[in-house]
Formats: sequence, structure tokens, C-alpha cells
Amino acid sequence: MTRTTPAETPLGDSFHVFDTTLRDGAQREGITYSLADKLAVARLLDELGVGFIEGGWPGALPTDTEFFARAAAGDLQLRHAALVAFGATRRPGAKADQDPQVRALLDSAAPVVTLVAKSDVRHIERALRTDAAEAAAMVRDTVAFLVGEGRRVFLDAEHFFDGFAHDPDCALRVLTAGVEAGADVAVLCDTNGGQLPLRLADTVGEVIARTGFRVGIHCQDDTGCAVANSVAAVQAGATHVQCTANGYGERAGNADLFAVVGNLVTKLGMPVIPAHCVPELSRVSHALAEIANLAPDTHQAYVGASAFAHKAGLHASAIKVDPLLYNHIDPEVVGNDMRVLVTEMAGRASLELKGRELGIDLAGQPAALTSAVRRVKELESRGWSFEAADASLELLLRRELASAEGVPAELATVETPPFALESYRVILDHRADGVVVSEATVKVHVGDARAIATAEGNGPVHALDAALREALRPHLPWLDEVALTDYKVRILTDRPGTDAVTRVLVESTDREREWTTVGVHGNIVEASWLALCDALVHKAFRASHPVGS
Repeated sequence: MTRTTPAETPLGDSFHVFDTTLRDGAQREGITYSLADKLAVARLLDELGVGFIEGGWPGALPTDTEFFARAAAGDLQLRHAALVAFGATRRPGAKADQDPQVRALLDSAAPVVTLVAKSDVRHIERALRTDAAEAAAMVRDTVAFLVGEGRRVFLDAEHFFDGFAHDPDCALRVLTAGVEAGADVAVLCDTNGGQLPLRLADTVGEVIARTGFRVGIHCQDDTGCAVANSVAAVQAGATHVQCTANGYGERAGNADLFAVVGNLVTKLGMPVIPAHCVPELSRVSHALAEIANLAPDTHQAYVGASAFAHKAGLHASAIKVDPLLYNHIDPEVVGNDMRVLVTEMAGRASLELKGRELGIDLAGQPAALTSAVRRVKELESRGWSFEAADASLELLLRRELASAEGVPAELATVETPPFALESYRVILDHRADGVVVSEATVKVHVGDARAIATAEGNGPVHALDAALREALRPHLPWLDEVALTDYKVRILTDRPGTDAVTRVLVESTDREREWTTVGVHGNIVEASWLALCDALVHKAFRASHPVGS
């Protein structure tokens, strides 16, 4: 059986970070966890140091039942967290020890059980078709039975805030039945997600004042306030907070685990997970998104790729003096990085900081810096975008350094392109059987040699890439290491009636690193050619100038 105490933080058992990604988070549209996925998610959450992991509803869902069986068999070794089984109280008129759903909670062998119970009299009467007295008895009997069997029990009071506003005596009667029977925590659930922070905090404070119970909080995000509501509840006295990774959940989702923990740790100074786990927030967030097969939210608080990205020149000027002037925390605290985006809004400070990030020292080179700023703004006005194409930006900056006067030779490093284009041609062959094949012919010069190659592809860009590789392969020993991993096209029009231009982003990899290049032209094939060429020139430079050399 897995451990029953929460993560070993300085707060010990006095505060609980309770994760329900595998139960409530799995109700998000588009998420389907396999058994292997569930085990992988649980291991990542344990690495993060959460105190409790709600693994699902054994007895109700076959995958969840198997998950708990595998955990009990030793396939899930948790170092920080206790495993939790979720389920309902006995049915109206039944006995707890004979209810098959309650027995399934015992059979799961989970050391902790979360029981959900309706606390809104309207739900009790209309959904359960019983009265408040029987609803309280259902809670009391089930909690007492499970506690008597050696289980730790948390009570999720469903629809609590709506129920408390409508009939506070009924809502508190359900809580009291659970706590008096042995439940450790009375969790107040904003099931419909309709609460706002101030009112919710007032209710949490009133419940604690009237009962003296240990209170938890569970918030949905239907008003966009789940994180704010969770933090407000903690400030009002809740000592147990339920969240899901990346805010996954039904409808608008749940309180985001990473934002809640980030706020509690960095803003309230509460060590709710072990200190060595805090820098793992970003890594675990992205890993869990990968398992869920969902793209990470780049603008997610604390852990998103853009959470500490700065675009405005005014910001960059301040960051150059002190990064914390425009960052609310040091990004490294949560395992993230600061980035400076270079766009048409870029100023000298933005470009200098971005150059430093790319390993190019533009400080003390005012002529090169001024020229680079002018060039970036000129290209951006024509549709180029460098904020997502660092490799193309690096080549541009190196070219500007190399051409500026007075730049020391050791700084003016730029790679001579490994080939020069003579011409290329792309044709489409629409055959009688409906098959469409693209064919490209490329003629290039590599040093003193002239190379000509023809190749087919399933599209013009694929054919062009294949022909270029065929022509260059005998001359570039590293070429087979490079693969095109992503290709994005956007059609740009400044205003109605103007000619459209095409922007292409090409993402490449050599199995060790990834880089992105950009090309812009009125013709999609030429835009693609420009991006493909930059990708190979950038690789050639890195091959001859390894990082750290």
C-alpha cells in the first residue's frame, strides 16, 4: 500500500496540495488517459511533490479500477504523495458496508478516500430524491464505515457555495455529519464555478468560524477565477486545496495546479511542496501536456513559454538594467526562462538582450546595433517575423556585425553559405489516376563544384527540400543529421487590395537541438526556399562554431 502522509514539506500535514488531474482533470473534452498514461501522470505528479493524487473512481470506470490494482501490486511507487480513491456515499436507504460502490473503494486498497456528497438541498431533493436528514445519514454512515476500515477520508461537499447561499443550515448539516463521523477535511466545492473571490472567501471564513472544521477548497474555472478563488480560500483559512495540472477539467476547467502552487510559494511564502520540487513546475507542466496530447498553453502563468517573454522595447530597456523590473519573479525559481522577443516593436535594448541570449555580444558596438535594429524593423514591416525564428535572427545579427565598421574580428563571425544557388525549378505532375506529384530540380555551386539534382515529393516544398539535399549530400557531412520537423504557412495582407505575401516558418532538428527559420515572399515556394536555406546555413555555422568553443 502506498504511503498515507502527504509530501514532506515544512508544513507537513498542516497543508495539503491535492491533485485531481486523473479524476476531475480527465473530464476535459479531448482527454482520454490509457492505463499507461495514468501511471505516467501519477509518477510526474509525485516528482512534483504534491501531497495527494486522486487516481480516479474505482468500481465505476474499468481503467480506474485497473489503475488502483496496478498501484496496489507495486507498479506505482510514490515517494511524496498518498494515493486517493474517489467515490460516492452509500445510496439512499442502503447500508454502507453492503453498497458495491463503497466496497469498491475498499477493494482499491487506496489509503485515502474522497467521498462526494451533495450539500445543496435542491440537489438532495431533486437529484437524490430524498431529504436533508437522509443525505446527512448517507455521509455519516459511509465515512464511519471507511474510517473503521482504516481509511483516511476527505469529504467533497458538492455545490457547497450555491447550497450554502440557498440554505446554509442544510449545507452545514452535511459537513457536520461527515466530520463527526471521522472525515479529516470538509472540502467546499464550487462545482458550477460561479463564485468570485471576495464572496467565496467570506463564505470560507464564515464556515470556519461557525464550525471550527478543517476546510478545503475545490474550484472550477467557469468565471475565470478558479486560481484566484483557491488562493482567496487559503487566505481565508482553507488548508487543503484541490487542483488539476494545467487547469484541465470539465467545461472551462479547474484551478491550475501550477498557478496555485506558484502563487502560494512565491507570493504567500508557503512551502506547500518540497523546495527542490519548485524548479520542476515548468518541466512537469509540459510533460503532462504531452501525455494529454494537448499543446502546452504558451501564455500559462508561471510555466508557459511566454510567461516571461518581453516584446516591448520599453520593457527590454528596463530589463537590461534589472530583469526583475518587468518580471514578477525570477523565472528560474519555477524552472522557466526569460525571453526577449524581437519584432517591429524592438529597440536597441531588446536586440542587445536577444543577441546576448543567442551568444552575440552587441554591447559596445553601436553601429552594428543601430544597423541591426533598422534592418529588423524594415523586414518586419514587410511581413518577416523573428520572434519565433531565432536561427534566422542570429544569422541576421551576425551579418550586421560582420559588415559594420570597427567590429573586432573575433566578434564578426558569420558563416559563408555552404552553397550558392544557380537556379531551381518546381513542376506539378497531375496524372490520369488522380495522383499529384511534385518534382524539383536544383542547381547549386558548392565551392568550385557545380551540383545538379532532381527529386520528387508529395508537395513542391517537400520536392525542393529533397532535391537540395540530394545536391548537397556529397559535400556536407552533417546533412543527414538535419531533419525538417515542422512547416507553417501564413498568408499576410496589410490591407484590402494589396498583394498578399506568404510567411513560412521551418523548424529543423539535428537530434540534439531544434531551430526555426523564416522566409517571406509573394511566392510560397520562394518563401519556403529562403527558410530552408537559412536552416542549413545556421546548421553550417553551428557545425563550424560549436557552442562553448
